[in-house]
Amino acid sequence: MSQQDNLALVLACGELKLEKRPVPELCPGDVLVKVSFVGICGTDIHLWLDGKIGDIVVKKPMILGHEVSGTIAKVSCGVTHLKAGDKVSIEPSVPRENDDFVRIGRYNLSPTSFTTGIPPDDGAMCRYYVHKANYCFKLPECVSLEEGALVEPLSIALHACHRGRVKVGQKVFICGAGPIGLMNLLVCKAIGVTLIVVCDLCQDRLEKAKCLGATVVLKVDKCTCPMELAQKVKTSLCAMPDVCIDCTGADTCIQASVYAVKPGGIVVLVGMGVNTSNIPVLYATIREVDIRGSFKCTNTWPTAIALIASKKVDVKPLISHRFPLEQALEAFDVVKKGAGIKVLVNCEAQQCPSLCPQSQCSQPQSQCQTRQCPQHSFF
Repeated sequence: MSQQDNLALVLACGELKLEKRPVPELCPGDVLVKVSFVGICGTDIHLWLDGKIGDIVVKKPMILGHEVSGTIAKVSCGVTHLKAGDKVSIEPSVPRENDDFVRIGRYNLSPTSFTTGIPPDDGAMCRYYVHKANYCFKLPECVSLEEGALVEPLSIALHACHRGRVKVGQKVFICGAGPIGLMNLLVCKAIGVTLIVVCDLCQDRLEKAKCLGATVVLKVDKCTCPMELAQKVKTSLCAMPDVCIDCTGADTCIQASVYAVKPGGIVVLVGMGVNTSNIPVLYATIREVDIRGSFKCTNTWPTAIALIASKKVDVKPLISHRFPLEQALEAFDVVKKGAGIKVLVNCEAQQCPSLCPQSQCSQPQSQCQTRQCPQHSFF
């Protein structure tokens, strides 16, 4: 393999561009992955448009992408559980040292961890990518490579539900019907939550949430009063939710979650919003509401893969668009505009004319216009 084999999507100075990169070398314990699919995440959009997310800043050109599946192309010395040809899903966060967080099983909090596609570390939206073998998980035959790319957002939801101590028979309020909100909905359904309310700004996404099993969906707007939203949640459930999961990072949703949750309940903050937020702390204090952060995930990959393999969770309906790597800039524009749900970039070399990116359309891109194609229903 030469440099010409490794096309990559690179973010530099706020611009996205396709570049040829050298195929990375293997170190002991590494595997070389021929990348198949990479999902575009809200984090990727923040890094592109804002140059940062929180206090994580893009300081040098980097490859994006951390929702990854692929096929093992080569293994290094010492790797025995994987071989060339194995289909894998990649867990992006890898501890660099055995610190206190790693020892207690919370390696997602290790300050020195490597994370695929998060500055300063390169991501995997390229043809070939090197990763630690112990953080590459073999996919069963019944799990496709497309599904393998969605193990990462499913894992984010699993971790959030774990942080919220979500249990069978509970009532849950989910803020946001984007990919992470919908993944939390799917996990709650798999756990056995009886009643789930989902709110969002977008009616199309709420329709998707309803199709995936939400009990009630609530349309909100930027002028929605948090206390009014909380009251609507209580009314729709005929009770207060046991757990509220915010996947937006918006003040309105965080406040509404605190107002809505039952005394002694849990509010989980998943969405990456602004650095500071106006939270009704006194209201939370006198009702002993637990407010918990949820950051990345830890020890979730085997469970996520098992849920998909067993059909307990079906992630395929979340895929709305597919683009070849050569059209990755168009893919990012689709996500930027808020169209669809989960956009996948196919990083394998294309052997035929590019197909229309919509999930159900098989027409060549040159013969299809989004508004004209009869099969272009995102939902």
